[in-house]
Amino acid sequence: MNFDRNKVEMVKRRYPVGTRIRLNSLCNVERDMPAGLCGTVIGVDDQPSLLMKWDNGRSLSLMPFEDDFAVIGQEMDVETGQQEQSL
Repeated sequence: MNFDRNKVEMVKRRYPVGTRIRLNSLCNVERDMPAGLCGTVIGVDDQPSLLMKWDNGRSLSLMPFEDDFAVIGQEMDVETGQQEQSL
């Protein structure tokens, strides 16, 4: 697979695991993915796509350079009670 490691690393830094996202719109039509839906980044793949855990139970990935969304926060680390990473 052909991918740009620099682009992948940039996306990982910009959207670390635990980043909370609010969806505005997707580049394609997906059922049960309305604008305003929130979710949490659980990883980044080599595309780079954001691997997501959506609040509605879905796991559809986001394409950071194609989909429209906003960062709304960072989840807290359960053990320390602090933000996992700053944005």
